[in-house]
Amino acid sequence: MNEFKSAVAFWKKAPVNHTIILLNILIFILVEITGSCEDVRHMLRWGAAGTLDIAQDHEYYRLITAMFLHFSLQHLGNNMLVLLFIGDCLERNLGKVRYALIYFLGGAGANLLSVFHEVYVNEYVVSAGASGGVFAAIGGLLYVVVRNKGHIENFTSRQLLILAFLSLYHGLTSTGVNNMAHLGGLVLGFLFALLFYHRRKSSIPVR
Repeated sequence: MNEFKSAVAFWKKAPVNHTIILLNILIFILVEITGSCEDVRHMLRWGAAGTLDIAQDHEYYRLITAMFLHFSLQHLGNNMLVLLFIGDCLERNLGKVRYALIYFLGGAGANLLSVFHEVYVNEYVVSAGASGGVFAAIGGLLYVVVRNKGHIENFTSRQLLILAFLSLYHGLTSTGVNNMAHLGGLVLGFLFALLFYHRRKSSIPVR
């Protein structure tokens, strides 16, 4: 009973972020049950972001559905682990609706920027992953931390900058990584937080 109450209390601290993480895990399991996450055609059937499907066939829903698909268990694990800590903190400080807007608008926007870039360079690929939304959460939290004099909860602006730099560097030095979605998500998340976040003014007692 105590464990159940603890689980409920944990869920209530960041319900939107925890729902996103749970959906990513459940969808990964369903993808594996019905085929393989390493099968590109199977991933396209599930809604991966194919450049031609979006640019030519106007299947824009893929900008969102691709955010719930991953090409490996490690891919899923890395994204969800970062999202668990970053997203929870951002949701607590922004609220459920504003956090959801930053995550989904930032992630979908990052995927759209990636499509524009791929069309521009004539590179037609199939991509998937929550990293656009994850980087949007990092960018959003970075803005919140900056607005709070470089520190909020257990995060500092220096820590987040190092995390963003290392994540971007890892993408640039690895193959098969959608770097445009990472960078786009980071910038869009920061900009959306600029619009959505309003720091609470501390109340001054009247004497």
